[in-house]
Amino acid sequence: MLLLALDTATPAVTVALHDGEAVIASLSQVDARRHGELLLPAVDRVLAEAGLGLDAVTGIVAGTGPGPYTGLRVGLMTADTFGLALGVPVHGVCTLDALAYASDLPGPFVVATDARRKEVYWARYADSRTRVSGPAVDRPADIADEVKGLPAVGAGALLYPEVFPQAHEPEHVSAAALASLAAERLAAGEELPAPRPLYLRRPDAQVPKNYKVVTPR
Repeated sequence: MLLLALDTATPAVTVALHDGEAVIASLSQVDARRHGELLLPAVDRVLAEAGLGLDAVTGIVAGTGPGPYTGLRVGLMTADTFGLALGVPVHGVCTLDALAYASDLPGPFVVATDARRKEVYWARYADSRTRVSGPAVDRPADIADEVKGLPAVGAGALLYPEVFPQAHEPEHVSAAALASLAAERLAAGEELPAPRPLYLRRPDAQVPKNYKVVTPR
């Protein structure tokens, strides 16, 4: 097994290689506006660090979000393209699940990432491997009663300490955690879903209400 994992659902552009036993190379860069520019060079650097070519990869793992439309689709489209070109399976893993896994908290706890618009993407976990609700997108104040007293992980938790006073690292997802979680689930015989995006809301860019379609005469 050689899994190439990548995630662009948060401001982190993150890539990792996992050989079925451990992460053998990884790279993460935080830049919310340069996902498309940074992702492929990051893949090249991780492969070079491991001394392997892309043709050695036997499977792709992509973080499915939730996340902003533009950033999230960069990773998912890249993963699908690699899978098609290499003829290997492409697996989807919820980005919040990878953050929960990396936290290694015993639970129960919450994972919350920044959804912008003064909202968070969030989910509840019984432990670092078991999601019990979500993901969803809400204003932090609207879920204050639901998350009261629970530790929280992620950039969303760090942004709103009045709602998440027990905020913990990591702030952003890492492909190393994504790959490790996927490898663990695959080794257990679990069938991972296809990498379908968890947008949870409409994209920011929309057609103007009074837009007129111009047809050629």
